[in-house]
Amino acid sequence: MFRPIYLDHNATTPLDPAVLEAMLPWLESQYGNASSRHEYGRQARQAIDEARQKVAAAVNAHPTEVVFTSGGSETNNLFLKGAAACLKPGALAVSAVEHPCVLKPAEQLAKQGWQVRHLAVDRAGRVKTEDFSEAMLLRPKLVSVMLANNETGIVQDIPVLANLAKSAGSWFHTDAVQALGKLDLDFRALNLAGVHAMTLSAHKANGPKGAAALIINKRIELQPLIAGGGHERGLRSGTENVPAIVGFGVAAELAANRVAELSARLRAMQAKLEAGLAGLGARVFATDAMRLPNTSYFAFPDIDGETLVGKLDREGFAVASGAACSSANPEPSHVLRAMGVAPEIARGAIRVSLGAGNTEAEIEQFINALWATVGRLQGLTAMAV
Repeated sequence: MFRPIYLDHNATTPLDPAVLEAMLPWLESQYGNASSRHEYGRQARQAIDEARQKVAAAVNAHPTEVVFTSGGSETNNLFLKGAAACLKPGALAVSAVEHPCVLKPAEQLAKQGWQVRHLAVDRAGRVKTEDFSEAMLLRPKLVSVMLANNETGIVQDIPVLANLAKSAGSWFHTDAVQALGKLDLDFRALNLAGVHAMTLSAHKANGPKGAAALIINKRIELQPLIAGGGHERGLRSGTENVPAIVGFGVAAELAANRVAELSARLRAMQAKLEAGLAGLGARVFATDAMRLPNTSYFAFPDIDGETLVGKLDREGFAVASGAACSSANPEPSHVLRAMGVAPEIARGAIRVSLGAGNTEAEIEQFINALWATVGRLQGLTAMAV
């Protein structure tokens, strides 16, 4: 079976063998409902409690601050809509480079009377402190700024921004989905700085799809998106996905234990990759800012990103394009547009996101394949002119 080299870990990651091993009993013999009072149910409840403790320990939170959900999108919606439902409409500030699962709920809240303020970013994708300070004069009730961007890998200075928001009396949320396993996460320190809630997702850190968590200060009131049996402290009703939650716990524990070693190895491969990209004449975005150690976002002049992704896939490399996936929306990445990148360059954007299984030899193979592929595409472009 043909298996391309996988260079798209910001989209999802392969399941760690230890995670799968922990999940298997809960997919086979351990099938109890955690709400049942018999032995099967008690065992399932204990497994969820242990997973909650592992997730909490991985980010220095208390287990009672962990609310399990089905994914990052649900989690971000839970905070924004759940918090908004407990407040009178007012100002809501979100960065211009957020994931759609923050931007779209903000648009929905705007239709309910909320005043949405999009926070400007600089050419590297960092939230502009002066614009953020200006936005805080509106005294926004809610603020959401992602910790690490899924496209560029940019890491925002969340403690500084949260401190500014604290002075405005705002509830501050950060989407940290891309950070788990790549950066040290300390919710207690972030909470002291002014962060009230943080989103995590298992499948971004070698865990299963279908499990995520909102880490939230217990003083923050939320109205649940899903009402019913009162699961997860009444914040997320529904029979718990025990196998995925168990897997999430193990994945979070492994991610926290490996983060220092893995980050150093990823950073070395990132440097090797970007040296090769520079030699090919690529424009690498946001190199002058702090980024995730695994993410490189780049473009070649006059080469369409979707076309290059398809060509590389056939050459045996799985990467991502920065262009919109829907044919109904041909616009380039909203993240690059917010950074002031010209549309003709943004449409060529390609993202490589590395993971634990990648090697330097694979980076060399990718650069060689990219050199040949880009050369052919540039030759076709020259012939068409």
